[in-house]
Amino acid sequence: MRGRNYQLYISFPTNYSTKDTITYPVLYILDGEYAFPTTRGTREILDWGNKIEDLIIVGIGSGLNFLSWYNDRFDDYTTSRDTVWENDANYGKNAILKGSFTTGGAAEFLKSIKTEIIPFVDNNYKTNSDRGITGHSAGGLFTAYCLINSDGYFTRFGISSPSFWWDNNKLLNQSVTQFRKNKTWNIPQTKIFISCGEYEGIRFIPSMQKIQTSLENADYQNIELSCQIFDGESHLSVWPANISKTLITLYGKK
Repeated sequence: MRGRNYQLYISFPTNYSTKDTITYPVLYILDGEYAFPTTRGTREILDWGNKIEDLIIVGIGSGLNFLSWYNDRFDDYTTSRDTVWENDANYGKNAILKGSFTTGGAAEFLKSIKTEIIPFVDNNYKTNSDRGITGHSAGGLFTAYCLINSDGYFTRFGISSPSFWWDNNKLLNQSVTQFRKNKTWNIPQTKIFISCGEYEGIRFIPSMQKIQTSLENADYQNIELSCQIFDGESHLSVWPANISKTLITLYGKK
């Protein structure tokens, strides 16, 4: 896919069986290498308490080692090209990728998810059309990109510590303009959970609050928005703290 190797990590609900006709919603997890195990374990605990709906979890991973994963994610998840970042990663004083680092591939990656990954999952497992997606950091930026360009393909979004600072806040500014301009949003009923950690500072918290305010002011009747800043958490530590709340917010039983 896109000339790269991707791995899918799949977890099924306890009652999943090939012998019945029940179908399930699917939550797609970005950075599957590290995010999928945490999500799977958290789902199992929540299942014990009957806290969330039955769902299939699919982690999307890439790369054969740290460097190829790092390269892939920045190309796949970033929404525009940033040559400053590319030059620093490829040729700067602390360069680690030596010429292979590229950015701005989000549109192509989303297309590949829709035309390759999801059809594979739908053809091989008992899914329905209720799809969610969640990601952290650059993955949060990509998840926000999926939301901003939503055509109803995904209806549940977990946006964790989104890197809205990318390319001088380009996606954030586009989002705010879109929400201010459009009085209605012609998509199905949609759930959104946006979060970050208390110690993520000015690079993350103000942008999260800005998009939260923009969505609240737009007051779309088909959007159910929840936001949280997790006390005592940093950019990296917030992911385990965040995933339980993401699952409950997006899939919690009423």
